[in-house]
Amino acid sequence: MALDRIIVGGGLSVLALLAWLYTIQASTDMRFMGAEYAFWMWAVMMVAMMTPSAAPVVFALSRISRSRAGSQTVFGVTGAFLLGYLALWIAFSAMAAVAQAVLSRASLLSSMGVSTSSDLSAALLLTAGFYQFSPWKYKCLSKCRAPMGFLLTEWRDGLHGAFVMGIRHAIYCTGCCWLIMAILFVAGVMNLTWIAVLTVIVLAERVLPKGRWTSDFVGAAAVLCGCWLLVRR
Repeated sequence: MALDRIIVGGGLSVLALLAWLYTIQASTDMRFMGAEYAFWMWAVMMVAMMTPSAAPVVFALSRISRSRAGSQTVFGVTGAFLLGYLALWIAFSAMAAVAQAVLSRASLLSSMGVSTSSDLSAALLLTAGFYQFSPWKYKCLSKCRAPMGFLLTEWRDGLHGAFVMGIRHAIYCTGCCWLIMAILFVAGVMNLTWIAVLTVIVLAERVLPKGRWTSDFVGAAAVLCGCWLLVRR
């Protein structure tokens, strides 16, 4: 079982590292700023940001799959789960890329993906902030913070079942994070510092003992920043 954790953890680490290296390159290379690259930029960025937060449920899955089906299927099941999980985030990336294109054509974003409108920035911050206190956020977060409970209630056998579980878990994760990701339109889609900050926030919400406090703090901070932008106009 220790070997399973080493292999699974190593695979997640390599995947996240490669995605981060691409994201770092994209943030410093103007070739990646064109609209034709927006989808790939978002897709790889989501892999970089969300793979670490998927680690707890992937490790839990590897333990359960070994006890249910034997060691020979552990890596196939965990791989299928992760594929389903990331597939939904890649679908989210397509929507984010479309939103970026629409905002850019409306001259509301700079070439670096930074909001040029204080009204847009305030609206995104206020919406994201208030959502942090919503029952939908808390419901999704409760699922993400209890990976073993999620797997026991949502378990499906086989590789297809693991893929479906990955999608379903990603639905809850998207429900937690989709408006947090919208803050990148305020801070800058390719702002590497804020990408890292949001990654830490997402992970902290899921793994810290008081992760819900992190969610509330981020919500309060976003609301205050949104109000400040409105007042200073």
